[in-house]
Parts: sequence; C-alpha cells; structure tokens
Amino acid sequence: MVARKRLTPEESRNSALEAARSLLIETGPQSVTLKAVSARIGRTHANLLHHFGSASGLQKALAEHLARTVCETIIDAVRASRAGLGSAREVVDLAFDAFDREGAGALTSWMLLTGNEDALDPIISTIHDLVDELAPEEASHGVAPLRIHGDTLSLVLMALGDALIGGALAKSLGLPRDSARERATAMLEASLGEHQLG
Repeated sequence: MVARKRLTPEESRNSALEAARSLLIETGPQSVTLKAVSARIGRTHANLLHHFGSASGLQKALAEHLARTVCETIIDAVRASRAGLGSAREVVDLAFDAFDREGAGALTSWMLLTGNEDALDPIISTIHDLVDELAPEEASHGVAPLRIHGDTLSLVLMALGDALIGGALAKSLGLPRDSARERATAMLEASLGEHQLG
C-alpha cells in the first residue's frame, strides 16, 4: 500500500478547489459537493468539512477562487494591452471564457437558484478589487474612474449573459456565435479611443 503524501492545509485546500473547479466544468455546479470533491482528491469528507464547513462553504470558496484567478488573468491582459502587447479582444475573450468555459456563469446561476446569493459576494468583491486596481492606472491615462466601472459592469454582464443563453440566442437571431464578444470588443475599443482622443 502506497502512503498518501501529507499535504499542508493550504495545499489540501487548493487541491480541493481545483477538483471542485474540474467537477463544475465537467458536470455542472450541482456536482460540486463535499462527497464528490473528497472522492476526486482521495481525502475524507471530514477533511473537507474542516476546510470549508459545508457544501455551501465549498461553493463560496470556489466562487472566490474562480474570481481571483479570472481577475488576475484579466489584469495581466489589460497591462499587456496597455503595453501594446495585447488587444481589447483578448481582454473580452478572457472575461467571456471565465464565465463560459471556466464555469463561473453556471456557478453564478446555481448560487442564485439555490438561494446561496452570499456565495456571489467573493465574485463581486474580486471584480470590484480588479476595477479599483486598474482605476488609478487608467485615471493616469485620462480615463474617469466611473467610466472604468461602467465598462466593467457592461463587460461582466455581457459575459455572464453570453455564458447562460448566448449560444441559443445568437442562433435564434441568425447571428454568429461570437456576436456578443464582437460587441463587447467594439465597446472597449470605443472607450479606449475616446480617452485617447480626449
């Protein structure tokens, strides 16, 4: 019998969050349970209870983990865009992919449907932190902080809506699947163009 590697509490918690993220993407938010995650990582149910307290606590931690990972990636993309190494479309794709392919859209709707709205607090808080981090840099480039908040709100709402019904809606309207991404990109490019002209 092979002995299991002893993980630090942080390693154990991160392992559980990565397993929860995989389950979310593979089979949907309803499968993110303590039992399923513990089976996936070969740990006990009690071990996960120690880290998260409940399935709701696990889902809230997963929401925070996803939001932090997504926002860090978006910050990197925005910085690359400012340095001339990236584009508005790359920022849009990262945001849309986070809600669609990374499961944040499904998790958000599941939290709302199950009455676990406080689990959305980490997502909202992390996005707010992202905007606050970008706002001083943007302000130094001549963009008003309220403009950044508005752009962020529009981008997140478009990405979330696209993750939930974008494919079906685009198809029913006879539009290409990436139409919402194209509109979000045009919005960001117009916003950037306005501050460069101003």
